[in-house]
Amino acid sequence: MRTTRQPLSGMLRPSSEVAEALEQGAPIVALESTIISHGLPQPRNLEVAVELEGIVREAGAVPATIAVLDGVARIGLDKSELERVAGERGLRKLGFRDLPAAAALGASGATTVSATSFLAARAGIRIFATGGLGGVHRGWTESQDESADLDMLSRTRITVVCAGVKSILDVPATLQRLETRGVTIAGFRTDEFPGFYLHSSGEPIDWRIETADEAAGIMRAQDALGGPETALIVANPVPLPEQLDPELHDRVLAGALAEAERRRITGQAITPFLLGYLVRGTDGASLEANLAAVRGNARVAGQIAASWSRGD
Repeated sequence: MRTTRQPLSGMLRPSSEVAEALEQGAPIVALESTIISHGLPQPRNLEVAVELEGIVREAGAVPATIAVLDGVARIGLDKSELERVAGERGLRKLGFRDLPAAAALGASGATTVSATSFLAARAGIRIFATGGLGGVHRGWTESQDESADLDMLSRTRITVVCAGVKSILDVPATLQRLETRGVTIAGFRTDEFPGFYLHSSGEPIDWRIETADEAAGIMRAQDALGGPETALIVANPVPLPEQLDPELHDRVLAGALAEAERRRITGQAITPFLLGYLVRGTDGASLEANLAAVRGNARVAGQIAASWSRGD
């Protein structure tokens, strides 16, 4: 039986502000919604969501927080929709693979990096700000556990401003996988890959840029060269004064990994368990470092979007 494709407009709905910005070629920055629904307690989650949108605006761009509500991907949320994502109980966490089911079944959920990257690109948005990416998990040779973020970034033409990958992961293996998949990484005023909560993971990166204009220049070169529709990662470290104390980080993470092994926590449950353990074990300091990173990433993403829009 032959099937017909559902019109994209029925599954993806930009807000009026985002739609106008897209039509005018104005700068736009996509923001994920899982940090609102799953990453922060109430009512701080809503406060942070509003704050991040404000940072993007101050940088000269239109914020487009993305979520799926009642089966429709919303590209840019109004006040009531932000409040719904922040307050609705049982809101799903949606990766790219979950989007067809959510659309067909009218489900609601917050979008992860993979889903946000895909939806932003489909809407015509080129820049996305987030905290840390997913990646290759420790013990990958046994578990084969790898984030869907990596596959999505290897086939989606989007620029992601992030503070590296989550430090609970195998960072060297993740960088190797990104290299194999052809994903370009540029350090924003750094020669070392950021460590999410930490200013540096200790791993070198090949390309360093100093300005948003240089990032936009790489984006234009991607398009001019053609080739696979891979992403650009702009790795922007959390400022040194706002990073988590490295000794505290290493000590608590070692305890978290040991506890996860003792309790045989694996698969999708491992990441929230380890991140939650770090928040508790650092008395919330890891969360503050995460938020400092996200704020900086939103600011840099806004600057890149403005430069990209100007066509400098």
